[in-house]
Amino acid sequence: MELTDLFKDVKDGKIDIETAEQHARGLGFVSYSDIAKIDSHRKCRTGVVEAVLADCKEPDDVVEIARVMVSQSKRALITRVSEKHFEALRAAFREDEFEWNSRSRTVVVHDGTHAPATGGVVGIISAGTADIPAAEEAKVVASEMGCETVTVYDVGVAGIHRLVPELQNLKSKYPGAIVVAAGREGTLPTIVSGLVDVPVIGLPVSTGYGAGGKGEAALMSMLQSCSTLAVVNIDAGFVAGAYAARIANMIASAGAGCKQEQE
Repeated sequence: MELTDLFKDVKDGKIDIETAEQHARGLGFVSYSDIAKIDSHRKCRTGVVEAVLADCKEPDDVVEIARVMVSQSKRALITRVSEKHFEALRAAFREDEFEWNSRSRTVVVHDGTHAPATGGVVGIISAGTADIPAAEEAKVVASEMGCETVTVYDVGVAGIHRLVPELQNLKSKYPGAIVVAAGREGTLPTIVSGLVDVPVIGLPVSTGYGAGGKGEAALMSMLQSCSTLAVVNIDAGFVAGAYAARIANMIASAGAGCKQEQE
């Protein structure tokens, strides 16, 4: 069903507004060759921005998919970008259309359109400096979903005194959700969730070595947390950032609705 047909059915009284909205949220698939169907309405339908996972894709395919995404959605987020993907994307887009985050290995290409601000605020915390790449991926995703991000890095439990003043500053920004990235034993998310009154998303990171290394101990520790938190997969910065942004954006939207009602 095309959008014009949907409008005609509403006009003719064949379907109601609520049903039409559900149909509209299912539209927007754009086929590219035989390898990708680009879901340009994903953000409208689910609240989560679509991203291109560059890993295991040919650089030329990533470039073409990104071009289609920009034509449909104005901006395209590419994650897990290797050197060969980076070079292909940099050659394909102008400097003012290209945003590279070397820590998170993400690229955002666009037509000059900025990510629309939603009013949502997401806190991003890393236990150690080695955990920053995963934290930065979460930050980039939350930013692309319209959130303001506030970062606090290198405040792990080996020097827990570093956390307290930084956490107070973060709380003053009124985040709707907080992502906490931690490797090794993965303790920090449990501590943070016991000190704040907003949802915490634990992001286990594949730092650490030996028994329980590569993020496995961190994941298990977070899953066994005695304080309440959600946990994503190892190094899943995209998922952590998207989940936090959805929460923050829903809070911001609810707040805006309440304000309108009061006025």
